[in-house]
Amino acid sequence: MTSYLLAGGGTAGHVNPLLAVADALRERDPSATILVLGTAEGLESRLVPERGYELLIVDKVPFPRRPNAQAAAFPGRFRRAIAQVRSHIRQHGIDVVVGFGGYASAPAYVAARRERIPFVVHEANAKPGLANVLGARAAAGVGVAFAGTPLRGSEVVGMPLRREVITLDRAARRGEAAEYFGLDAGRPVLLVFGGSLGAQRLNDALADSWRDILAAGWQLLHVTGERSELPDPGVPGYVLRRYVDRMDLAFALADLIVSRSGSATVSEISALGIPALYVPYSVGNGEQRLNAGSAVAAGAAQLLDDASFDGDAVRRIVVPLLGDRERLRRMAEAAETTGTRTGTENVVAMIDRALGAA
Repeated sequence: MTSYLLAGGGTAGHVNPLLAVADALRERDPSATILVLGTAEGLESRLVPERGYELLIVDKVPFPRRPNAQAAAFPGRFRRAIAQVRSHIRQHGIDVVVGFGGYASAPAYVAARRERIPFVVHEANAKPGLANVLGARAAAGVGVAFAGTPLRGSEVVGMPLRREVITLDRAARRGEAAEYFGLDAGRPVLLVFGGSLGAQRLNDALADSWRDILAAGWQLLHVTGERSELPDPGVPGYVLRRYVDRMDLAFALADLIVSRSGSATVSEISALGIPALYVPYSVGNGEQRLNAGSAVAAGAAQLLDDASFDGDAVRRIVVPLLGDRERLRRMAEAAETTGTRTGTENVVAMIDRALGAA
């Protein structure tokens, strides 16, 4: 019986692919021991137990960015975190560690190496995090979601995705999706969303331009985020939701998408072959712009600048595209070639190879 330790967390971008791989391992072998390593503060502290997995805790030890008191304390705190993971590995007889980035992964990689068990790295973003950059140097396998990700010895495996996305037949579910949202399955739909918390820039732009979208003959499904206070105009053809727990049905209905370009978002849209206009979030280290690079290069998507994305930009760029059926057709064809629905299986295969070589 194999014992797996999956390390990662902090954000949904780390936790969701981890859980997709955990589910696949459990489904394949219900007798396997599957444990998750995370911090007490991250999103994993809620999502992992909810999914039925035991969460083993490691201290959150951020890498220091500048010389200060935190930097002086880092070596001792990091050694303690490594010792915590080594104790977990020994206590549970772990055979392989799989890291998905985040605070839990760095000490997990070091602990696995010192315990002489193989470890595998998966990087979800086109611009890798420091933990995975360091871990890739000694990993038994390194998988990346996007081509061109600068990690040593990496192979493109795609993103482990939610089962409801992997199995989605968009054409077969379109009628059900239209009924669910109260839209017309026979008319095209623009889907706009900015993640679970929404995107104020996108919301403001659509508040100023939704009439132009409807005037172009399209319907609009606008997921604003739970914190948004944008009023619902209550007009036919425009559905405004704060939150949607059936994004699979939203994707089934979408003929074009305007969204941020987080790694999971780009991976899901690409896997489903939907043309997109990405507005990368400008805060951070620029990974969102890079995440969309493969889809843009293939002609399946276009990048729009966050700073200048407003109602006028929608009228100038988005609305003309809605009327260009030939370009939309070409984008849709290109989108069919950019993504993969086999990211989970690819990561599991990489884990198996690491165990076989150990």
